[in-house]
Amino acid sequence: QVQLVESGGGLVQAGGSLRLACAASGRTFSSYYMAWFRQAPGKERDFVAVISPSEILIDYSDSVKGRFTISRDDAKNTVYLQMNNLEPEDTAVYFCAAARRFTSRPVDFESWGQGTQVTVSS
Repeated sequence: QVQLVESGGGLVQAGGSLRLACAASGRTFSSYYMAWFRQAPGKERDFVAVISPSEILIDYSDSVKGRFTISRDDAKNTVYLQMNNLEPEDTAVYFCAAARRFTSRPVDFESWGQGTQVTVSS
């Protein structure tokens, strides 16, 4: 397993941008499928985006498609989430996660970070 630590959350006005980062420990980061999820208060943890090794496969939830971009830098053991044109509905705790296959189901991810808060004001 890898250990994951997110950073980059904060408070931003609607229409603004944030870039989240997730740093991983371990020598096998490049072999993992990495994803971002988010969880708003009182709601389930929802899929946001996933990226395969070598960035061959990428997928997004419909709610963020066209606004968010997931990427990875295997030399730095880091996965990123660039979030543009943020909306109040994007307010949530954002988690990164690692899996052994291309999936959007939380149950398939074996490692999780502690989360970073993103708050979008209207």
